[in-house]
Amino acid sequence: MKRKLYYATGLILIAFAFTSCDAIKNCKICQQNTYNGTTLITAGSETEYCDAALVRIEATPDVTVGGVTSKWECR
Repeated sequence: MKRKLYYATGLILIAFAFTSCDAIKNCKICQQNTYNGTTLITAGSETEYCDAALVRIEATPDVTVGGVTSKWECR
């Protein structure tokens, strides 16, 4: 009986170990927007980015050409 209890406890712990990585994930919803001064011209579609892709998006600098600025915004 003890052996079955140990196996069941071990199985539950292993199941928690495999699903716990989802809680650690660093994800945000980002979109690329274009502004003319402070006025929003176009808004990109919202997409979820995680981990390395999110770091790349957040490290991308704003681009301004002729008073029109394109930048990534994440929430």
